[in-house]
Amino acid sequence: MTQPIDRHPETGVIGRPGLCCRLALGVALAGLALPATAQAKPAVNPASPAEAPLPAPSTAPPNPWTATLELYGFAPIRTTGDTTVRGFTAETDLWLGDLIPLIQMTASARGSLEQGRFGLLADLSYNRIGDSLARTTPRGLLTGKASVTTNLGIYDLALRYRLGARESAVAAPGSWSVIPYAGVRLVDIGLGVEAELRGTGPFGLRLQRQGDLNRTWAQPLLGTQATVFLSPRLRAFGRADIGGFGLGGAQDLSGNAQLGLGYAVGNSTDINLSWRYMGLAYDNGASRPNGFASYQNGVEVGLKFFF
Repeated sequence: MTQPIDRHPETGVIGRPGLCCRLALGVALAGLALPATAQAKPAVNPASPAEAPLPAPSTAPPNPWTATLELYGFAPIRTTGDTTVRGFTAETDLWLGDLIPLIQMTASARGSLEQGRFGLLADLSYNRIGDSLARTTPRGLLTGKASVTTNLGIYDLALRYRLGARESAVAAPGSWSVIPYAGVRLVDIGLGVEAELRGTGPFGLRLQRQGDLNRTWAQPLLGTQATVFLSPRLRAFGRADIGGFGLGGAQDLSGNAQLGLGYAVGNSTDINLSWRYMGLAYDNGASRPNGFASYQNGVEVGLKFFF
């Protein structure tokens, strides 16, 4: 059956009934059927927080300055030597048990300051020991008293240069450093001897004698120290130096040799245990000479801080 043809009342277009409605509906459905990729994306503001670039990681260089400080104590198992005052010589041979009661004062510390690979090194120690003796004859007629005091200060100051890694409490196994140094050693010795003899007889005898030796002098100093890590917290270290070279008198020589282990407690502190040998010999070479010699070997314990 043929459908009637109608004329549009306003435009005059002739067509079948419902054609315009079907065309409009088809266009609408076609719009809904467009794929999602074909639809327009909303514009993104390049300055929005979601798209802002992440900040670059910090690239600040490490601090070029480093420092160390070690507080240590040296306990010589045996001390030998001699003291000469105006030609009179007294020999010394003391074990640690004999030396401890004689100690009147002791203090020691060493440290370093470094920028890059160059730095300064200092090692300061001071000891004062003394002893007194009194004896009386069996009948009490004579009484003798004697006292001896020895002051010894050794103060090192040197320039140093580091080869290898920075000094630290913790490092990778195999990490090492070798630090040669050169500078000056200041030696300060004070020796005092006082003796008195009293008599209780009718004449009241009294004899008194004193002798003193005080000298301070400088020695050229050469040395080196080295460290190698056996594990992240355990390291082996050594040190050796020599000073004097006979420039300050007929005899003028000093030296140290040290070998030990250090263990890190925390990330910036070490406990050090080592064996150490220290020697010092001086003689002015005069006709009635003054001189001093001391040779010590024993255990050194230290607490070292890294900054």
